Amino acid sequence: MIANLAWPDQLRAAIARGERAVMVAVAGAAGSTPRESGAAMVVTRDRIAGTIGGGHLEYEATRLAREALRGNAAVPAHWLVRFPLAARLGQCCGGVATLAFAVVDASAATWVDGVNALARASAPLAVVGRLGHGDVVAERLVVTADVVLGTLGEAHLDAAAVAAARARIARRPDEPPRGSGALNLAGIALFVHVVRPAAFPVCVFGNGHVGRALVQVLGALPASVQWFDTREHDFPASVPGNVELVVTDAPEGDVDHLPTGAYVVVMTHSHALDFAIVEAALHRDDWRYLGLIGSRAKRHQFERRLGARGVASEALTRVTCPIGRGTLKSKEPGVIAVAVAAEILAIREAVASGMCSGSTTRLEDTRAAPRKAG
Repeated sequence: MIANLAWPDQLRAAIARGERAVMVAVAGAAGSTPRESGAAMVVTRDRIAGTIGGGHLEYEATRLAREALRGNAAVPAHWLVRFPLAARLGQCCGGVATLAFAVVDASAATWVDGVNALARASAPLAVVGRLGHGDVVAERLVVTADVVLGTLGEAHLDAAAVAAARARIARRPDEPPRGSGALNLAGIALFVHVVRPAAFPVCVFGNGHVGRALVQVLGALPASVQWFDTREHDFPASVPGNVELVVTDAPEGDVDHLPTGAYVVVMTHSHALDFAIVEAALHRDDWRYLGLIGSRAKRHQFERRLGARGVASEALTRVTCPIGRGTLKSKEPGVIAVAVAAEILAIREAVASGMCSGSTTRLEDTRAAPRKAG
């Protein structure tokens, strides 16, 4: 699953149904706005996929998109609309959102397929199109750091657009301009939609009550989840679409194959298995987060045993146990799951902003169809 890149899948589905669609993206966000620059949704005559924040802004965007789809006259391939949220829409957040609209039909199948293929590499990409250019709606450039697909119809414009798109891709997400937005090259107005795949890897070990609740919460996040357990028939009949079930006889051995930068949560039915998984993870040392369910007493016991086995004390301080830092004291599985998800998201945001290198420090709290791995 490529989370936050659902719009290419939705465009492909609309094309397969023989429909036109309008992609709506946040091209600029000043002040307080419902969503950030780059957020997108796809609108067809009777479907909406994704969100740009809901409320009156999304209602108006949907209305404009469907007006374009109903119209018999040609509409531009791309166009921008500026929404002062308080003055125009009566929304109290009061910022200004600029939305980019792009009509897509069967002629766009090539570049939409290209986006899907490139997205699976989890690399940033940009889609570039002309604003107000309605002759050939299929004219788009898809650009990554080392790949270019498509054309804007003119070689010199393609070259300049590729250079501009790559400059935006190379910027950090918090550096202006933040990627998506309008661009003027030699008097030609373009729209650049920069997409930074947001899926982050979460590896959950354990299929107990808290594990099940956590996986449901993660299903609403831009995460790519692997869920490990030794008990094949204990998994629920259905799981969120971003979850892969992994049945394994030796979960501690699977730790060697986890993706770099993973967020690892250990909550199996066995303290001995928890210990083996944590020990294996500490030997890897390239994860972002390592959370262990349990009390402070369990933590201290694990610290003593791991220290006796030669694990450095500095490494032990990076294990988060108990999990679910904060003021919530409830031991309800759903509450713990929400708290752990919030903990993971806090680490992820800190990494994205450059506030930390990726691995956590010790966090304290007072609250005590499947595939075979092989």
